[in-house]
Amino acid sequence: MRLLSGIALMYFVLVMQFFWKYIDDLVGKGLGLGSILELTGYVTATAVPLAMPLAILLSSIMTFGNLGESFELVAIRSAGIPLLRFMRPLILLSLAVSVLAFSISNWVIPVAQLRFTTMLYDIRVAKPAFDIREGVFYTKLPGFAIKVGHKEKEGNGIADIIIYENQGSLQDNVIVARKGEMRMSSDRKSLEFVLEQGWRYQERGAYNSANTEYYRLGFDRYVKVFDLSGFEVFKTPDSLFKGNYMMLNVRQLDKASDSLRKAVQESLGLRMNREVSSYYLSGKLMDSGWKPARPRIQPLPKGTASFEELLPDSLFNIAMQRANDKVNLIKSSLDIIVSENDGRRREIRYTLIEFHKKFSLSFACFVLFMIGAPLGSIIRKGGLGMPLVIAVIFFLVFHVTNMFGEKLTKQDAMTPLGGMWMSTFLLMPIGLFLTYKAMNDSQLFNNEFYFRLFRRMYRRRGSPGR
Repeated sequence: MRLLSGIALMYFVLVMQFFWKYIDDLVGKGLGLGSILELTGYVTATAVPLAMPLAILLSSIMTFGNLGESFELVAIRSAGIPLLRFMRPLILLSLAVSVLAFSISNWVIPVAQLRFTTMLYDIRVAKPAFDIREGVFYTKLPGFAIKVGHKEKEGNGIADIIIYENQGSLQDNVIVARKGEMRMSSDRKSLEFVLEQGWRYQERGAYNSANTEYYRLGFDRYVKVFDLSGFEVFKTPDSLFKGNYMMLNVRQLDKASDSLRKAVQESLGLRMNREVSSYYLSGKLMDSGWKPARPRIQPLPKGTASFEELLPDSLFNIAMQRANDKVNLIKSSLDIIVSENDGRRREIRYTLIEFHKKFSLSFACFVLFMIGAPLGSIIRKGGLGMPLVIAVIFFLVFHVTNMFGEKLTKQDAMTPLGGMWMSTFLLMPIGLFLTYKAMNDSQLFNNEFYFRLFRRMYRRRGSPGR
């Protein structure tokens, strides 16, 4: 029960964090309840790697803290049952949760991440919802500026309407009406202004011409239709983002990394030989059966200090300019090859990061349980006070270390294996140490133990003869 409540609490925090982060992209887009719930569902699925380890850490500290606070652990040990044996079913449960978290990360999260990215992209590129306010020009419709002096609170009635229409004419066409009605079409794709008792002003003629005509048209009833198709949230195909490394499972990530490695190994040398050798005359005229021989240095003629002395003065500048141009072309080709190679190596690192992340974050459920269970039996405090504080501290250590290792891996300062498993290598010894202390009735978090220790040290320091 505590595990489920901990998972629910962590999901609530992570989902709220998502809304705080993307609130500017969501507000004002006219999203319905169904779209918001769908987006929240995708966020909930993608939050499994962070929610599950923290929920297990918090629930294990609370459970063993309550057992220690009510002296049930003392009764269990008095019955001759060691702590590790008592923890055995929960250890198996934490391993089962790790396997479940890996299954979700491998099969569910790539699909949810793909749908979430696609839907968030559609929301970001959508225009703000259509909302006209009294006395303020609305300019979100391309080519129009609309001002309404008064809107009825109940109903669709409007009054004192001014519409500026810029359709590439000499100047803006102006429509002025005393009153009217604003309504949506049946298919919700257009907005209709039914105007009454107004005028339409328009100038006709050619640009840069003094002979223009100005029209004023009065009307008793006029219907102006505005297209609202640009305000809809369109559905982008999922195939637009399916090649991203975050949308792949373990098998696809392994295959993608192997393909990228082969591409780097095979294409780098071939491209350098093909593109660089084309700038040399010997490379263009080289026989297909030619084999490189041992290079020999041809000595300069006697009395010649450098190669430049062999060139006539009339050809020296031309030869140097052509040589400089060829060197610059070769350097540009090599820079392009190196840049593409660096990009592929970066893709390999990112792919391997995602590959190891699926295993390391899933195994973190077991690691944090091995910290939370003995820690709860040592501090002997239940509830949401001290256990929550300690759980947050250890999770921050885990999360910051994991982010630090991921950043170092992306910068090619560490291998993907070492970077993504850094937090596990750091916290696993701590978990084993806490388990050892809990099995031996450690007073690691006992205030009276430290008080007695400091008092004993103070007495020894103040005793005579020392």
